[in-house]
Amino acid sequence: MRRFHVGVVSALLLCLAAGTAFGQTTPEAKPPEKPKTFLDEVTLFAYIENSFVGNLRGTGRGDVNELRLYDLDGGYTFNMAEFSIKKDPSDAHPFGFGLSVTGGEDARKNHALGIFRGEDDVFPFRDTPPIDLLEAYVSYKIPLGSGLTIKAGKFASLLGFEVIEAPLNLNFSRSLLFGFAVPLTHVGALLSYSFGDVLTVTAGPVVGWDVAKDNNSRMSVMGQFVLTPVKDLIFGLNWITGPEQNANNDNIRTVLDWTATYNGIKDTVLGLNVDYGWEKKEAALVGAGLSNTTAKWWGIAGYAAYEWTEKLRTSFRAEYFEDSDSVRTAAQAPGLKTSVWETTATVRYKIWQGLMARVEYRHDQANEKVFKIKDAGPTSKAQDTLSLELIYLFF
Repeated sequence: MRRFHVGVVSALLLCLAAGTAFGQTTPEAKPPEKPKTFLDEVTLFAYIENSFVGNLRGTGRGDVNELRLYDLDGGYTFNMAEFSIKKDPSDAHPFGFGLSVTGGEDARKNHALGIFRGEDDVFPFRDTPPIDLLEAYVSYKIPLGSGLTIKAGKFASLLGFEVIEAPLNLNFSRSLLFGFAVPLTHVGALLSYSFGDVLTVTAGPVVGWDVAKDNNSRMSVMGQFVLTPVKDLIFGLNWITGPEQNANNDNIRTVLDWTATYNGIKDTVLGLNVDYGWEKKEAALVGAGLSNTTAKWWGIAGYAAYEWTEKLRTSFRAEYFEDSDSVRTAAQAPGLKTSVWETTATVRYKIWQGLMARVEYRHDQANEKVFKIKDAGPTSKAQDTLSLELIYLFF
């Protein structure tokens, strides 16, 4: 009987072997991935941007759309041409770098003090060169724990939901928070360390807000906490504090910036940005002889975007910004409160390969007359614009 069992088992094994040999082949092992070379980790990014902005209520002084940044001018604008080459540090190739050069009307607005901008230059910076060295930095990943990364040079700010590069934003026009609540660029050094995939901490000294040649002798400090508690949900707490006034090391300006992004719903992006800032003995308030010289500002912006097809996307932004003393917007006399809310609807369509167009409608509403400035002053509490933007991405 035992021989019978052994024979049956042997026959079954032979059948399995035959089945494998005739059609049921074992899967081949995947070849190991080829390690990335240094050049494989280099990223190129380049685009050109043009736009036409029409003010449906009529522009004011100098054909200007008030309280706007890159869409400041009415009519046609060659906004930006940018070329950047970047490489993030990795375990295999710990050295990194970033270089971004730009040209166009928007580049004038991004200058740091000391790079294409002097102390006498004032907004809207029409007399400054239409070129800019947006970023120029080096970085290195130190083999300590999961890797301690150091970056030094000129780089974009950690603060804010929106960024300088137009193709990377959901809307064409920038938010009030982007234009008035936070800085654009810094010169300094940052240390960054990741605690697994959940938390990344960054901090370091910077010269100040949009400053390359310091206007005082004390550095500011900037930092960031990025938390990813669950997949597709990212929280950011960003901050900067330090003196920003000319030849003054004591009057501190501080901004706390919160951001949140959620991509867990198919074809949908949801975002939130909250800012709160203050500055002691703000120069305009001191000059006006006011008893309370601590300036404060805060705002909140919400974002929602949906990809209807591979080519068509709609985006919506709703925002409120309060400039408690009118020192950030300069829309009224120092000490008076300026409150502005805006709603923006943007439709993006990918026309062909790297070419895309965006059509945008935006409505601004203020608590006082701050728009459509004529010889006698502001004439309207509201502003409506309709914009057309064309972008071509090279990479």
